[in-house]
Amino acid sequence: MSNILLEMKHITKTFPGVKALNDVNLQVEEGEIHALVGENGAGKSTLMNVLSGIYPYGTYEGDIIYGGEICKFHHINDSEKKGIVIIHQELAMVPYMTIAENMYLGNEKGKTYAINWNETYKEADEYLRTVGLEEPSQTLIKDISVGKQQLAEIAKALAKHARLLILDEPTASLNEDDSKALLQLLLKFKAEGMTSIIISHKLNEIAYVADKITVIRDGQTIETLDKKQDAITEDRIIKGMVGRELVDRFPKRTHPKIGEKAMEVEHWNVYHPLYQDRKVVDDVSFYVKKGEVLGICGLMGSGRTELAMSIFGRSYGTHISGTIRIHGKEVTLRNVRDAIHHKLAYVTEDRKGNGLILGNPIRINTTLANLSAVSKRTVIDKEKELAVAEDYKGKLKTKCPTIEQNVGNLSGGNQQKVLLSKWMFTQPDVLILDEPTRGIDVGAKYEIYCIINRLAAEGKSIIVISSELPEVLGMSDRIYIMNEGRIAGELQAEEATQEKIMANILKSQNRHTG
Repeated sequence: MSNILLEMKHITKTFPGVKALNDVNLQVEEGEIHALVGENGAGKSTLMNVLSGIYPYGTYEGDIIYGGEICKFHHINDSEKKGIVIIHQELAMVPYMTIAENMYLGNEKGKTYAINWNETYKEADEYLRTVGLEEPSQTLIKDISVGKQQLAEIAKALAKHARLLILDEPTASLNEDDSKALLQLLLKFKAEGMTSIIISHKLNEIAYVADKITVIRDGQTIETLDKKQDAITEDRIIKGMVGRELVDRFPKRTHPKIGEKAMEVEHWNVYHPLYQDRKVVDDVSFYVKKGEVLGICGLMGSGRTELAMSIFGRSYGTHISGTIRIHGKEVTLRNVRDAIHHKLAYVTEDRKGNGLILGNPIRINTTLANLSAVSKRTVIDKEKELAVAEDYKGKLKTKCPTIEQNVGNLSGGNQQKVLLSKWMFTQPDVLILDEPTRGIDVGAKYEIYCIINRLAAEGKSIIVISSELPEVLGMSDRIYIMNEGRIAGELQAEEATQEKIMANILKSQNRHTG
């Protein structure tokens, strides 16, 4: 007989004007990895926030039965005392504190006014070894990569004696190697008896690691697939998520009309803003043509984002040198205003931190990068602003009750559409998209891909930076491969494969270590 650790029965959660969860049921067995999948806004994170006490008892209907008893969590501390620990997509680490300080923040070792630092660092080091993080616990969080920060978050959960570990998009910011290592860690925990709930849009990872998969659509439970009984494939999961079969993951581009070079970058060099003897972009030269979708891929830390941001008005780096030509004419882009003036736009990978003002409505976010187009003598014409925001809402099919809704209340896919609207409104000739589909579901991804193809068909030059190789291969006309700040190779779409991309990266590494 199965040993049920968690049951969530008839959970209904309503926000003003929106029923986020409608009679949702979830059953999780002890010692299994249970995946929650669904489109952005389906209610996955809301359900886990109910479970962890972020949405306290009394703000929802239904019952949580954990370890055989009905639980009424009023605060996240209540669920953590029971061994339920949630790790959110946006990591909650303090950059200028050590790994150990972050791990025991609010859970300090020793007495209230006398923290036992020896015990803290000793125990933290043990947990770090458990999760496979080879860093001293006295290292500052700011000095380790995102992948290592994710492992530190898991070590923090173990320090709270987690019995049920909830991971919300744990691999969204990780490269392929780090993602694989994290999934192996979850399988190791499973073998040791720990239970995990994982929310992810990376369906190949879900199919690989999960014992059961519960599909949520429009705030309702659609079905639970069991690996022992059901043939779990990506197509099968997608059908449950979107309510139909998605035949092509990437929309076809019919006879792309690729013109002359729109932007050329030659001998581009960039140094780290803090460690100014560290070169992060090393003698990079590339070009993009009119109507072309150019892919740039590489492992995490290969310098892709640093390259894009430094080109976009020197938004990153120091001691920047090299030449930029737009439509054959050499230009100097001293700041973001210069870049926008020369019809260059950059859609950041960090939409919440650097791309959008979450506390402001869609209307304001849409026009933010081109206020002069909706103002007269520095006074904003609200009617114009409303018309522009409504126009882009329609063009990009942004799902929202009104353009006065705060962007922070939208799903990830719809936030991404607002961010795209913001930069499309600047009427760029060259649009750089950095991880344009990070953390969004398969349906929203398809819509973003359609927008990219439409812009290319209009003659725009699109540069797509992505960690997901299938995305780069599925969308690009031509691909540059980056490694350790350099261009490691260039492939035409028809000849490109994942194997060839990895071969170029490995060849480049051998060249520079040999």
